[in-house]
Amino acid sequence: MDDVLYATDRFLLEPYLYSFIDSPLVQEPTLPRNIFGVWFILSIGGILMYISFAALSYLFIFDKSAEKDPLFLKNQVAKEIGLSLASIPFMGVLTTPIILGEIYGYSKCYDNVEEYGLPFLILTIFTFLFFTDFGIYWIHRALHSRYLYFWCHKPHHWWKVPTPFASHAFHPVDGWAQSLPYHIYVFLFPTHKWTYLALFVFVNFWTISIHDGDYRVPGFFRPILNGAAHHTDHHLLFNYNYGQFFTLWDRIGGSYKTPLVHESPEKQEEAKRKKAARKQKKAE
Repeated sequence: MDDVLYATDRFLLEPYLYSFIDSPLVQEPTLPRNIFGVWFILSIGGILMYISFAALSYLFIFDKSAEKDPLFLKNQVAKEIGLSLASIPFMGVLTTPIILGEIYGYSKCYDNVEEYGLPFLILTIFTFLFFTDFGIYWIHRALHSRYLYFWCHKPHHWWKVPTPFASHAFHPVDGWAQSLPYHIYVFLFPTHKWTYLALFVFVNFWTISIHDGDYRVPGFFRPILNGAAHHTDHHLLFNYNYGQFFTLWDRIGGSYKTPLVHESPEKQEEAKRKKAARKQKKAE
């Protein structure tokens, strides 16, 4: 992140913002200037990444027929975007101290691949995914407790039929809490800094992908990967499929449920009949 901060500071903030401010706090890379720079990257960069990835997913992947579902809210896409744009800057505030700790040398990030070797770098990718999946599972599950759900996690469950724009539509504390394992990892384990940055981008892309309603997963990976089908069922059923990348911890924690779209045709038909009966009963 230090290289990103330097480039943002040198080529964007300094010529277009700091040059117009007559204060010693911004005339050189002081701590206040670095704090603002990190927040700017997390907030403005985060918004641009969210809007671009989510828009592409919505336009080219998301099944628009889902918007006809009775559980799809009126003006839901606009509401998802509105909550995301309001929350991301506050998530940036909460995350800035952690990133500053990494930039000021308190993490185990390293510059040169040769320092630990290419095999270790490749191993880092897998350990990062497993470590963060473990952490997010338990944090996400805790957010569903009666102590945290209503004041913190409930806004993300307004979207019973989510679109890609729901991916970042969190209460700020909720989004920050679920991102903690990504940042904690580099303080515990040596991580190549550009690999860490790439994984951070991947995590945001994955978060969008599990909200895109595209349930196509090769049969071999269906029991392993926690994809859009699993997460859509989580939005509908609440207490199942808390995982981020894999189904391992849901299986261990007793919260795994095979997504309906991966069930047999008979079970799908039975579920449809039950859904139709509930709708008819509600209408009566």
